[in-house]
Amino acid sequence: MAKVATEYAVHLLLSGGHREEIRFPNAQDFQKWYSNELMPKSGSRDFINLPMKNVQGEYLLVRPECVEAIRVEPVFASSIDRDY
Repeated sequence: MAKVATEYAVHLLLSGGHREEIRFPNAQDFQKWYSNELMPKSGSRDFINLPMKNVQGEYLLVRPECVEAIRVEPVFASSIDRDY
């Protein structure tokens, strides 16, 4: 039986060396955000809102042209670090 990811961590490398991580509940939500929000405005200097669903009341705005790389990492429930 294949493993199913609990969520997806998306790591953004921004110009200037800054890094941000946002999380999506599934790959389809990431693909929808990427194709509807980020890609159509990829050369724009206007700010877009990054979906920070896991942090209540916090917003992150980024200029699409400053996103230099994206890494999508599946996170599995069994991947959680546990201190014993």
